[in-house]
Amino acid sequence: MALKLRPACERCEAATPAEGVAFICTFECTFCADCAESIAHTCPNCGGELVRRPRRAG
Repeated sequence: MALKLRPACERCEAATPAEGVAFICTFECTFCADCAESIAHTCPNCGGELVRRPRRAG
């Protein structure tokens, strides 16, 4: 099963393009780098750790 690369931050709605930097939890909640930093890399939805989303090979 492939990761769902969501196109926008769930907190501020900034774009999170597939080739850009974004952070996700195990439920694939997606946040931009600024929001992830401001919430101490903790998902506000599930309490899980936010880690850098991997990039897909072209």
